[in-house]
Amino acid sequence: MPGPQGLTSAQATRLLETIGPNAVPLKHIGLAERILRKLWAPVPWMLEATIILEFALAKWLDATIILAVLTLNTVLGIIQERRAEAAVELLRTRLEINARVLRDGTWTLMPASRVVPGDVIHIRVGDFVPADLLLQSGTVMADQSALTGESLPVSRGPETTVYSGATVVRGEATGTVSATGAATYFGKTAELVGSSAPTAHLENVVLRIVRVFIAVDLGLAVVGTTHLAAVGAPIADVISYAVILLLASVPVAMPAAFALAGALGAKHLATMGILTTRLTALQDAASLSVLCIDKTGTLTENRLAVNAVYPIRATNREEVLRWASAASDASTQDPIDLAILAADGAPPQDRSSFTPFDPSTKRSQATVVSGGRTIGVAKGAPHVIAAMAGEEPPPELGSLASGGARVLAVAIDDGNGTWRQLGLVALADRIRPEAAGLLTRLTGLGIRVIMVTGDSAATAAAVAAQVGLEGSVVRVDGLAALAGGRGSPSVVAEVLPQDKHRIVQTLQQAGHVVGMTGDGVNDAPALRQAEVGIAMEAATDVAKSAAGVILVRGGLTDIVGLIEESRRIHQRSLTYALNVSVKKLEVPLLLTVGVLAFGQLVFTPLLMALLLLANDVVSMMITTDNAASSQKPNTWNVRRTISGALVVATPMLGSSLALLWASGQLWPGGGLDQLRTVIFLTLVFSSQITTYVVRTALPAWKDRPSRLLVAASVLDAAAASALALWGLLMAPVPAALLLLILAATAAGGFTADLLKVPAFRKLKLHTG
Repeated sequence: MPGPQGLTSAQATRLLETIGPNAVPLKHIGLAERILRKLWAPVPWMLEATIILEFALAKWLDATIILAVLTLNTVLGIIQERRAEAAVELLRTRLEINARVLRDGTWTLMPASRVVPGDVIHIRVGDFVPADLLLQSGTVMADQSALTGESLPVSRGPETTVYSGATVVRGEATGTVSATGAATYFGKTAELVGSSAPTAHLENVVLRIVRVFIAVDLGLAVVGTTHLAAVGAPIADVISYAVILLLASVPVAMPAAFALAGALGAKHLATMGILTTRLTALQDAASLSVLCIDKTGTLTENRLAVNAVYPIRATNREEVLRWASAASDASTQDPIDLAILAADGAPPQDRSSFTPFDPSTKRSQATVVSGGRTIGVAKGAPHVIAAMAGEEPPPELGSLASGGARVLAVAIDDGNGTWRQLGLVALADRIRPEAAGLLTRLTGLGIRVIMVTGDSAATAAAVAAQVGLEGSVVRVDGLAALAGGRGSPSVVAEVLPQDKHRIVQTLQQAGHVVGMTGDGVNDAPALRQAEVGIAMEAATDVAKSAAGVILVRGGLTDIVGLIEESRRIHQRSLTYALNVSVKKLEVPLLLTVGVLAFGQLVFTPLLMALLLLANDVVSMMITTDNAASSQKPNTWNVRRTISGALVVATPMLGSSLALLWASGQLWPGGGLDQLRTVIFLTLVFSSQITTYVVRTALPAWKDRPSRLLVAASVLDAAAASALALWGLLMAPVPAALLLLILAATAAGGFTADLLKVPAFRKLKLHTG
């Protein structure tokens, strides 16, 4: 450890070379590496294989369309990664300051990046603390709002630590650097932000759905290609059949559709003052099962106010407040002084002197001229004021402080040198008026609310009772109890900044989708780790960058709006997933039966590309559909989704197979090319009808779709009909056959709708 003279330049240089600069390290990943990471995954592999096959068959348009979708998904993923890195970069900029350092026995102003452990640093009013300091002398009031989000400064004296990132608002002190760079509280937070990330729930859903389709289509591919080879079909037809099945099995546009649904929802939320910085957070909010709420600034106003006044020798509360305000001054901008002045309605008294609050004396003091007398007045810590009066603190102090209030005592000296206690003033961060009602609404939406606070267990319990939170209170050492279900704790007390990240992880490991509110730098890792990190109104830039959602207005009101909108987005995404699943089951089966029945390729890659284009145009419009918000969290269940799709796909496939047989019977003169057109029209009409069957658990005609969805369906069916009637890109068919196809698919859709209603109810699809 250094002596009073601090380090020498030689010592500091050696330490700087060994430990490194006082900066938060940031690993830079090149664009090429980012792209490769996004392309090296199961779903991209399938798309890449399809693109290669399409180019090999000279299907340039098909390959280009799929390549564009893959590119879009890659770009979106890279943008989301950059948001996390932006939080770390913001933390780095906070250390780009100068520090007052004792080197070689001389005080020197130097860049904070050159500070090393063991350096002696002096801090004073207005300074930004450049590293973690163990104070040796002096006392300061440190504003840690950038770190903790708490509005009140904290007192720090000898043998206590002031963390890097705090700002000195009063006093001055000298201390020894205990940690720099990544080893500081600030640096550890930055590293935790960079390494934190929630589970990619939606990406896993897509992958599980794709696995089902691949398994089905691999079996069909073996059957179909073996049969084609056995009957002597050209090798080009065999490869084309494999490409068609691959295209039919991979939901190429599903990630883009989910992203579009989220983007449209985010645009709507922005008009309500709810800003979405990570679309996955908006999609995960529909499945939110636990919401961890930071007490200060969320349940409370984050603003001190007089909560209670207890007269001791004063005649009434107004007299206590009048003398307390005499020992307060607005120019200090001290939250305690401002709260007392706001509560005192009397005009200011004539003061001859004023001494602001001093952390070393723990009181403020003034001299007032009143009625020709000079009166001293003091306001401060109750035990300090009681000692001035030579008395014991009043017994009422305990009851006032037990509810979490900050209690001050007021005393006066009538000019004879004898102080006497007048009364007590209790100040508290008041509960928001709407907090209790909004917590009830969140609970009614099936969300378990947990209050997270640094307060003592007794104070936390008192606040929880005021807002109607039922359940026990645990400390950080009892986090395992949070993993339970009904009857689990609803409050975590005595939480240190670094504990919030662990709370989120504990809940996630228990299978919960977790939301976390916060506003300080210390909240950033937890906000990043949570599926739904919510930065509150007055959040720091670091917290906002780490969060997935930013609220422009204070309180919980907008969280309810966020959840309701996210659940509408989920219903639209579920409709899309069901619609795609029906197609991925119906199309490969129909084409394989056609191959087995006719011994040749009954569809072409071009027609498949047209079908995908036609289907995706309408499917994307599902993201604009009318949807209701459910009253409980929505969860993805791939097994139930596929089962529901199978219920709908079976009658739709039955009507398609009937058409395949009937077209040969009713139109014996039609050749293979005309048969392919019939199949194309059948699949286009079937796709449109399926959309309206799967979008609701009610009978299709009882739930009105959006105008955009209806318009897209009409235009899509009309365009496909025009191509078939005019013989563009396919062989022409007569109008009578087209109407027969439309009628048959409508009959299949009607049957599917009848079967769907009880099936969806049992499978809990679009319900709740």
